[in-house]
Amino acid sequence: MAAAAATGLAPVGATAAARRSPAKRPTAPPQAPPQLRPPPPPEVVDLPDGTRLHYVTDGLGEAVIFVHGSLSDYTYWNDQIEPFADRYRPFAYSRRYNWPNDNRPIKGYSAITDSNDLAAMIVRLNLAPAHIVGHSFGALTALILAIQHPELIHTLTLAEAPAVSLLKQLPPDQAKDGKAMYDDIMAHMVAPMRAAFAKGKDEAGVATFIDYVRGDPGAWDKFTDQQKADTLKDAREWEVMLPTGTLFPEMRAADVAAIKLPTLMLSGAKSYPFLGVIDAELERLIPGVKRVTFPDATHQMWLEHPDLCRAAVTQLIDAHR
Repeated sequence: MAAAAATGLAPVGATAAARRSPAKRPTAPPQAPPQLRPPPPPEVVDLPDGTRLHYVTDGLGEAVIFVHGSLSDYTYWNDQIEPFADRYRPFAYSRRYNWPNDNRPIKGYSAITDSNDLAAMIVRLNLAPAHIVGHSFGALTALILAIQHPELIHTLTLAEAPAVSLLKQLPPDQAKDGKAMYDDIMAHMVAPMRAAFAKGKDEAGVATFIDYVRGDPGAWDKFTDQQKADTLKDAREWEVMLPTGTLFPEMRAADVAAIKLPTLMLSGAKSYPFLGVIDAELERLIPGVKRVTFPDATHQMWLEHPDLCRAAVTQLIDAHR
């Protein structure tokens, strides 16, 4: 019956009046979303210190560099490459210890190292000043780059940068709660992660992180085997970082407040609570920043609202060309 009605034909047994009524025009089937072409093959850039980074790029025009978060790699941005390539030249790269990179481990690895890599890549590929788009730990990398090398950046987009040290520097009316939140992160997330990775227990370290940020001590156990395998594929950055490096390097609020770049922040209203506190502080500190909060989004706003995120970044870039 529903199929007949959709074509405008009266079903068998309909009244004569119904049969004499004008037939409705056939309803066109809903159009499927456009299919993105496969992402371009990865290329490599060799940095002066011998680090090799894999990246993909497409299009022509101003460079838009995407920096992924933890437990991820350049493929996180696959669905953004083609749309951005219509107007710009997007780059998505994997940070030094993420798939498919195979760089030698160093002591003291942190987001500062990743920021130095990003600066070296921009210079080596002659991309400055570039539009930088960072998500999560990639946003922390981008934030450090903005502090240390603002001359390399045209615009800056931060999607929930875990600038955890700012929790110790909140205004007086928030200082006590901020310090308590910081202490809890260090005691119940960072310390057990460090202990697990120091013993070579990668899955236990990742499980600690997942359980903590999701506020559920059984969150990791709810992952399917495939989800666990996909997540652990990019755990090497923590294998290198946690035993001798720093997960959340120190950052001075005064240095953040000195940023003079066109800046956009993307936040998910349903994200991890500590990131909401940090984002509110970044919004307070960075002069002229625009913050877009998606009411129904989690920390993965780029996957949940790819078109809206892209539109916000495009608006920022076009306003400062």
